[in-house]
Amino acid sequence: MTSLLAQRASSLRGLWSMATSTSAAAASSSSTASASAAASAPSSMARLHRNPSSLRSMTTTSIRRGLGGSLSSHSLSVVETPSPPPSSAAAAHQWRPPSMASRKERRQVKKKAQKNAKKAKKENTLAAQMGLKQETVSPFVRVDRQFKTFKPLTPSLRWVRYNLNPHLHKGSPERSLTRAKRSTGGRNHHGHVTVRGRGGGVRRRIRLVDFYRWEAGSQEVVRIEYDPGRSAHIALVKHKETGKQSYILAPEGLRAGDTVESYRTNDAVGGSGAEGSVSALDLGIFRTKAIRAGNVLPLHLIPIGTMIHAISLMPNGPAKLVRSAGSSGQLIAFTNRSKAQKTPLGEGSSANENTEEDEAAATAAAAAEGEAENGATNSAMVTTSHAQVKLQSGEVRLVPVNCCAAIGRVSNIDHQHVRLGKAGRSRWLGRRPKVRGVAMNKVDHPHGGGRGKSKSNLHPRSKWGVLQGKRTRKPGGKKGNKMVVRERPRGRASKTRA
Repeated sequence: MTSLLAQRASSLRGLWSMATSTSAAAASSSSTASASAAASAPSSMARLHRNPSSLRSMTTTSIRRGLGGSLSSHSLSVVETPSPPPSSAAAAHQWRPPSMASRKERRQVKKKAQKNAKKAKKENTLAAQMGLKQETVSPFVRVDRQFKTFKPLTPSLRWVRYNLNPHLHKGSPERSLTRAKRSTGGRNHHGHVTVRGRGGGVRRRIRLVDFYRWEAGSQEVVRIEYDPGRSAHIALVKHKETGKQSYILAPEGLRAGDTVESYRTNDAVGGSGAEGSVSALDLGIFRTKAIRAGNVLPLHLIPIGTMIHAISLMPNGPAKLVRSAGSSGQLIAFTNRSKAQKTPLGEGSSANENTEEDEAAATAAAAAEGEAENGATNSAMVTTSHAQVKLQSGEVRLVPVNCCAAIGRVSNIDHQHVRLGKAGRSRWLGRRPKVRGVAMNKVDHPHGGGRGKSKSNLHPRSKWGVLQGKRTRKPGGKKGNKMVVRERPRGRASKTRA
């Protein structure tokens, strides 16, 4: 290979000497302009000799073409003298004339031409002429169904399934409404693992969500955002008068540009005497205006049967109940605490004995009782002390009527149908692998040891021997929760209800 390059370099030097001698003879008989052009050739030759690495070898065909026509007496004034090839064999292999574009430059020009042609074709479509919005969808992403799926180019994409949320904000959150989250990896202050299966994951920032909603007045929804710290979405709202921004729990159907309002204070409702002095007509007009998704009202101002979420348990406390994605509660009745004590199950009865028909009948009776108390006059607001709220699990419990709740259902209903598709996405969420008890040794877990998959006919227990599934409180009695009117269905009742 080296000998061939040397032969090629020597032949090119011979052709170059022939071309320069011919050009000198033609330049002596040319005009003044031709002489000046020939005089500038040595300087260009010297310049090219100083930088031989950027040149490529000139082909014999191009030199012959130059000898045939471009070196005539009448064309020397406009044709530049060819640059000399380098003397070394390696440099001669890389040498090229200055007028010849490199492969990279030709490829860039071709790509730019293709991009311009594609842009011109898109601008000339019928949709562009009509002013319609066009969205480019990747052929590997399927968004024509209820969920977002992917073409299985890799094994991890075969089973992955996401929610379709095109209304979510794609940028960063409001920095002033976030705080840094310091992960512990399941360790306590001694460094001992107290919660297994935690660690790693992507860094997060805690969004400061306003669960009090004390500020009265109209607030405009700026955008709907994703919150890594909860399953539901959050909404960034801005007060129309003060300009103060805050995060709230986004109900289903809330979008950017909507308006929400809080009626938690007496000033927002219409004065301190709103409970006793407002007529039924004024109350109906107020409910027509205020019952909107995202608005916060006291329970005594919400009509029976309304879907609510973010329910507080204390009159001045934050929202505690019904805050996860897709959950909702229903206001079914108003009652006094003395009357409500007759409703719970007896101490000797069990919630498993209640059938679905008994539950429906009891709910209808409670609703009829509440309508009878509230239908004639609004004086029932003064006599009632608690509201009966049916939670997502089916449990019916008492909440003071002075407590507040937000109207509507929590957003991100399809959160439970998301499939991660691979173990790596679970690690991104900060979840580490968990080892089953039956896979451990006998000294490590009560279910461990033995031959095969056997836990020795024992009831399920934790690693430390605590019995799993044991009830922590009685349904009634002195130690039970007095505010629970009807427990959630368990066992067969929960399966038939589902």
